Amino acid sequence: MDEKLIQRLEAAVSRLEAISVRGGSGVESFDDGADAASDPSIKAYDDLMSQYVGRVSAAAEKIGGQVLDATKIVEQAFSAQKELLVKVKQTQKPDLAGLAEFLKPLNEVIMKANAMTEGRRSDFFNHLKSAADSLTALAWIAYTGKDCGMSMPIAHVEESWQMAEFYSNKILVEYRSKDPNHVEWARALKELYLPGLRDYVKSHYPLGPVWSATGKTVTSAPAKAPSPTAPAHKPGAPAPPPPPPSSLFSSEYSQASSSRPKEGMAAVFQEISSKPVTAGLRKVTADMKTKNRADRSGVVAAGEKESRTSSPSFSKAGPPKLELQMGRKWVVENQIGRKNLVIDDCDAKQSVYVFGCKDSVLQIQGKVNNITIDKCTKMGVVFKDVVAAFEIVNCNGVEAQCQGSAPTISVDNTGGCQLYLSQDSLGASITTAKSSEINVLVPGAGPDSDWAEHALPQQFVHTYKDGHFETTPVSHSGG
Repeated sequence: MDEKLIQRLEAAVSRLEAISVRGGSGVESFDDGADAASDPSIKAYDDLMSQYVGRVSAAAEKIGGQVLDATKIVEQAFSAQKELLVKVKQTQKPDLAGLAEFLKPLNEVIMKANAMTEGRRSDFFNHLKSAADSLTALAWIAYTGKDCGMSMPIAHVEESWQMAEFYSNKILVEYRSKDPNHVEWARALKELYLPGLRDYVKSHYPLGPVWSATGKTVTSAPAKAPSPTAPAHKPGAPAPPPPPPSSLFSSEYSQASSSRPKEGMAAVFQEISSKPVTAGLRKVTADMKTKNRADRSGVVAAGEKESRTSSPSFSKAGPPKLELQMGRKWVVENQIGRKNLVIDDCDAKQSVYVFGCKDSVLQIQGKVNNITIDKCTKMGVVFKDVVAAFEIVNCNGVEAQCQGSAPTISVDNTGGCQLYLSQDSLGASITTAKSSEINVLVPGAGPDSDWAEHALPQQFVHTYKDGHFETTPVSHSGG
């Protein structure tokens, strides 16, 4: 008899024996990686990586540098998820602590991507943020049911890309006439998730991963006992350093920045963008430098010294807020350096008021009555639909993206504003007053077309004719 045939028969007998030992359930369990790797869902995942991840990598190879480094981390994250999908078919559904331990390899790669966005901002910051923020989509694998606090896998992938798209659009605008390789990279990254990962999840795991009924179990890693040879802490001696922060997938997670309290893995993944190591530092502004001081004495007043050494998470106006007041008004105040602010439990009767925020990004997931951004600096806002108006007042360096419809947009006493409009919001009425550097970006004619940027006039010519003044805008070459 042929040796290959004998080997196949022996393998089949081994499987049957394993099934009988487990009680003869008749349900095959994937006992080795080879069996799991031959599963149709795993093969489809290989096709996803070959087609979509391969396209992103090809574009990154042409760019090189930090973009290539970030892309390699994206490759590692997708490879880590493939290994987890194989293990899912060999593992029983774990509890929350066990799930955190199970997902640890993926978590470590995501944290590595987040680390690239920290510290001094590079020329490719938008690329790094797009890559890092997009990886939160891979957290769909942590969905364990409707009570886990997460959106369902398909919706989670779509929602996760929205934040990354904020930075991806910046790449398209910046490089559309400079370097087609960067444009190709941004487009390929988007297609990796939409439609790539979304369609894969829709076809194979619309209700989350399918765990094995008879596989091995996963438990959380036991806490390490103190070494018997470790020296005891002496009275009066400095205390030992605190333990490192827990994993993002830990069951003991920090308070999420979402608009409403989350439970389970939802709270974990809302903190997926780890806090930058530079969060405790305060940037030295031009007016703080000695050469720019009016008195040039170098003496710092007591009140000024206290304000400089205060925690950067609090502004002079007061502590940070993100809360719903009287059930009608969302208040977001004094948020500094927070890139993952989210309001997702809102309705069309509520309003959103953002005040005194700096270097932060707010995402409003749902229709609200109106949105007001007041006295904010370097603020990014992503919103879907507004019933009445979207207003920007007394701000500097604001970027806003409308993903749905907005009948009225007003910009007052603001310097530097980028407005990204969707197809549904092209009919919006835009009013500006005492504002400069206002640019509006609209989608191109086709799905693959570049965004078109239009500069709104900030200078006007007034001429007296026939008993009244006629006002015409000064033309802009970039309009």
